[in-house]
Amino acid sequence: MAETLAYWQALNRAHDVEMAGDDSVFVLGEDVGLYGGSYRVTEGLHARYGEWRVRDTPISENSFAGLGVGAAMIGLRPVVEIMTVNFALLAIDAIVNMAAKIPFMSGGQFAMPLVLRMPGGVGKQLAAQHSQRLEHTLMNVPGLRIAVPATPQDAWWQLRQAIASDDCIVLLEHVMLFGEKGEVDLHAAPPPMHQAAIRRPGKDLTIIAYSRMANLAQEAAEILAGEGIDAEVIDLRSLRPIDWALCVDSVRKTRHLLIAEEDCRFAGAGAEIAATLTERCFDVLAAAPLRLGGLDLPTPFNAALEIASIPQIADIVEAARRLCRPPGKE
Repeated sequence: MAETLAYWQALNRAHDVEMAGDDSVFVLGEDVGLYGGSYRVTEGLHARYGEWRVRDTPISENSFAGLGVGAAMIGLRPVVEIMTVNFALLAIDAIVNMAAKIPFMSGGQFAMPLVLRMPGGVGKQLAAQHSQRLEHTLMNVPGLRIAVPATPQDAWWQLRQAIASDDCIVLLEHVMLFGEKGEVDLHAAPPPMHQAAIRRPGKDLTIIAYSRMANLAQEAAEILAGEGIDAEVIDLRSLRPIDWALCVDSVRKTRHLLIAEEDCRFAGAGAEIAATLTERCFDVLAAAPLRLGGLDLPTPFNAALEIASIPQIADIVEAARRLCRPPGKE
């Protein structure tokens, strides 16, 4: 039976279940212990499992990310919370040169059952240094796998799957989703962690998005339906690998492709998606794919400018109109 949980609660439950079932699972990061995590994700775990398994660390991201790498190499299953994805830049050596490469460089002698949780995205006036989206950076690192849950159900499923995996998994969580509530079936069998999901079927247009933007795309699709444009919304759920088969099937059906992301448009995930799907679907596309993304500038602190710097529901609707009803063809 499903129950209603906030996104952070689903992550908290996932932590709890995996820690209860496997003593090798432990959590470390800044304020994850007594404080319960900046977004409440580790709330109550310190009292339940003690300081040896819920470890508060100094403000030294490269050090505790490196500790997680070493722990994973000797068979433990660390979950490292980096307080925001912005601070992952301080741990880039441990993530890129160690976590992503050791299994390959050791010829498979060392697995890397390491989970790196990174809240990120544009919040509400967090300013440029706390509003980054680093998908473009992390996607370009062979050896990392990247999950991007957009719903409480996926947060529950994908964190548990990540902890059980023997590969290094980056879990990108959007800061604006932590309070979002949804139905979570704690007993339902999960789909594969990197399988995309069709959130809304349609026949006229494929909208591909991920994380919070996948939810905005669904709202946009309902508006478009009222105008006679039947949009299919695909939530990628994963950025590395990408479920190309589902995306190709959708584009070949609708013949129109719109990609919406919060990350900067230049050299972002949308660029890779557009390039690959153009290569694979060029013969059926009725128009060139359209990309919506964040403006190529640091995120402003000013609230109005912040909103204007990333796509909104109205932007997705307008882009879909332009793609499906170009001037002169209404």
